[in-house]
Amino acid sequence: MERRDRLAENLPEIAEILRGSLLQRTIRHKRGCPKCERGEGHPMLVLTVNYPGGENRQISLRPEQKRQVERWLENYHKLKSRLEEICELNQVLLRPEP
Repeated sequence: MERRDRLAENLPEIAEILRGSLLQRTIRHKRGCPKCERGEGHPMLVLTVNYPGGENRQISLRPEQKRQVERWLENYHKLKSRLEEICELNQVLLRPEP
């Protein structure tokens, strides 16, 4: 129970979590853009989130949002991992003692 309590005390900031994946995409215009005509395109950051039923939401991000999004994604993964550990420990507590 002490281990479970320590895990619960050290959870990341719950309000600062985000589920999804951070991707870098390149947008290319069909006409009139010299950068795209040279094959360079325009790099952009995208947060993509998958939902049940195959729905996918993509949100374009500004470059200055990258660190915040990375931190929130990391918090989500830490929180999810610690919740799984707590659930496993609670299962052990439910088992009858020998």
